[in-house]
Amino acid sequence: MAEREQWYWSLRQHRVVGEGEEKAEDRLGPYRTREDAEKAMEHVAERNDQWVTDPRFNDPDEDEDEEKDDEPRVRFDGSPIED
Repeated sequence: MAEREQWYWSLRQHRVVGEGEEKAEDRLGPYRTREDAEKAMEHVAERNDQWVTDPRFNDPDEDEDEEKDDEPRVRFDGSPIED
């Protein structure tokens, strides 16, 4: 049996799967090797840590005053959101 070229981490099964064994929405990858796919959640944790500590992505604290937008808030269908 030939070695698979791409591997995925299944978010539902919590294990490595091959192409077509899991829906795209339920997996991470592709990874080049099975070993890389096994470390998928470690990669996710590392990227999350980088994102949390990156000053470009830090939102202002909730306690800080933010300028209010003059635009009315609307739903996806265009109807207004009453505050």
